[in-house]
Amino acid sequence: MSEERQLERGLKNRHVQLIAIGGAIGTGLFLGSGKSIHLAGPSILFAYTITGIICFLIMRALGELLLSNLNYHSFVDFVFDYLGNGAAFVTGWTYWFCWISIAMADLTAVGLYTQFWFPNVAQWVPGLIALVILLVMNLATVKLFGEMEFWFALIKVIAILALIVVGTFMIIKGFSTDAGASSFTNLWSHGGWFPNGASGFILSFQMVVFAFVGIELVGLMAGETKDPEKVIPKAINNIPIRIIIFYIGALIVIMSIYPWNDINPAQSPFVQVFAALGIAAAAAIVNFVVLTSAASACNSAVFSTSRMVYSLAKEKNAPYPMTKLTSHKVPANALFFSTIVILIAVILNYVMPEGVFTLITSISTVCFLYIWGITVICHLKYRKTRPELAAKNKFKMPLYPVANYVILVFLAFILVVLALAEDTRVALFVTPVWFVLLVGIYFIRKARTQKQEQNATDLD
Repeated sequence: MSEERQLERGLKNRHVQLIAIGGAIGTGLFLGSGKSIHLAGPSILFAYTITGIICFLIMRALGELLLSNLNYHSFVDFVFDYLGNGAAFVTGWTYWFCWISIAMADLTAVGLYTQFWFPNVAQWVPGLIALVILLVMNLATVKLFGEMEFWFALIKVIAILALIVVGTFMIIKGFSTDAGASSFTNLWSHGGWFPNGASGFILSFQMVVFAFVGIELVGLMAGETKDPEKVIPKAINNIPIRIIIFYIGALIVIMSIYPWNDINPAQSPFVQVFAALGIAAAAAIVNFVVLTSAASACNSAVFSTSRMVYSLAKEKNAPYPMTKLTSHKVPANALFFSTIVILIAVILNYVMPEGVFTLITSISTVCFLYIWGITVICHLKYRKTRPELAAKNKFKMPLYPVANYVILVFLAFILVVLALAEDTRVALFVTPVWFVLLVGIYFIRKARTQKQEQNATDLD
């Protein structure tokens, strides 16, 4: 491949480290944790710990695969290598769809969060402005994308650390709220660790897994990272520490200040804790954090969908012009294509009924389970078929092959959990339609290509 067709390695260590943190912290923690605490009680801590371990192992498998061949720019490249072009086509376009739907959801969220300060502004206006800004900055250089994500992630990190530090001080001092004194005993003295039994604990996994969606984005940046052999392992190995601090730490503090049954599922627990301190602007502060979190997720979507289309085009699974890079080595055509689709999706979001939009985002989450599963299957194939390559790799996935099968069993368990919940059950049965559609398109394209090649041969 010629030099002008290569993506630029413009992401520095600090960009990748903060993007890795940002990928593991979604708006689910700031807004959705109240609902999951209400469902599972303190056992939510175990659900986050188990899911965190599984996600870490998935990331180790992804990291080992990417570092086994530095020509891999995304996981579509190794899926093509180990499972063939058909699987690469389905995987690439599925991942593209996952992030397009995340962008749809987050641009809607940007509009809603902006209305907190400007209630008279139409909801679509802030979303459109945000999308245009993100497109312009992504078109500049990959380094600028890294800078944006660095600052977006830093805002989330500061908000969570502030909650943990202030909350710990409140617990040590025995600070009184309208629910009583702050104490670590609040964790187990209101019905024990499993107040809603096994069913509440099991059902909470659905929301916990949603919170980790996007963690694999670090793997997609491998092709644009300076010194990937040092940076990628560091980012992946720090994931457990981040989960312990940002998820487990924050939730322990929240449930120690307010017993789980006193947390309002309709409100952000962060607002509840900051408001208890008498901070009048608590709701505005948290609203600002979730606004930047939504913008961050949309920024990641614009970046990841363009890189996925670029990777697909290189394997002739997307139109050839999508491989074109600007002088700054940014895939401009792929960026424009993804942004236009996101824009259409935003317009449709206001036309379509609420239920259809929820269905699309639920299908996307089921598709993420497929992406994680296919990564683990590729890792199994890589270890079995290329043992000499695996022997040289310094960043091996621990507990192979047992860990691979444990991950696959866990992903199957999540599918069962999704079938139990009414709002996600429909998505589970509709998602196969997406895969049937993709497989159909792939074979139609393949047949057309073969016919064109045959006609060219006949002419010769």
